[in-house]
Amino acid sequence: MKKLMLSLFIAFGFSACSLNNDDLKVDCGASEDKAFTGFPLLCSYSINTLPTNPNAILVGSEEKMKTLFTKHENSCPNATDTPIDFTKDMLVGIFAGLKPTNGYSIKITTIVENKCEILINYYEKAPQAGETLVSAPSYPSDFILIPRSSKAVLFNKVTENTDNIVVGTFSKQCTGADCQKFFQINDFNILKFQNVVAGGYDFNQYRYTATTKKGDYTLLLKEIPTEILNLKGQTKTYGTPDEANHGGVYFEIRQGTVTTKVIIDNVDTADQSAEVKAFKKVVQDKITALK
Repeated sequence: MKKLMLSLFIAFGFSACSLNNDDLKVDCGASEDKAFTGFPLLCSYSINTLPTNPNAILVGSEEKMKTLFTKHENSCPNATDTPIDFTKDMLVGIFAGLKPTNGYSIKITTIVENKCEILINYYEKAPQAGETLVSAPSYPSDFILIPRSSKAVLFNKVTENTDNIVVGTFSKQCTGADCQKFFQINDFNILKFQNVVAGGYDFNQYRYTATTKKGDYTLLLKEIPTEILNLKGQTKTYGTPDEANHGGVYFEIRQGTVTTKVIIDNVDTADQSAEVKAFKKVVQDKITALK
């Protein structure tokens, strides 16, 4: 299996490396997809030295964490600031390097593991047509937690469709941790967001668990009514889902630079067409299946 070798994890330690090493062939037996946890590190930490070149890091101890990052007050109002347990997990970070404007990103998509290696797949995105750009430097990055391991860690750049859908259910009667269910559906994985706060739908601030699942975005896209697709970047609410005894379904579709959001009352209301009601049921069934 052909991979891009970026770094070797030394047990309980740290390593950093360039994203420009040579290809390496290694046969380590059968591989399987692995789940991982997305970690919104920049909500609670700042990077001590911003990398100007593509780079990857592995952090396996609190001491190493302090050399690379500085802790600050939680800047994400709805994020849960839970410390990393380095007895169980290690932090993986990837950096795209210095970019001239906003609009660039880098994202870990899936993880594959065999008996001697962990392969981390990621993609990079450049600014898209129609995107509003600011001429100021940016340093795209992404951070995840994976179980501690002394296996070799490799990184592989892939090409993915970055369009996605977010679905969720909410209710004012919903109480307790993680009682609201919110998922992001891509064509390469499913993200389950943790402890989503009612009304707090900036999903960059939440930890999530990621599971490899191919093609779900494309399948769900076929179910969206034309009425909703035609909103093209607007936000629309059907009914009165914020009433205490109602609740609703949250739906968000991101296509390129356009994000469309729809909130549909659980109660069938007069402004919901037959197609919207049917789609509401599709979303509810999807969330039930993903639980």
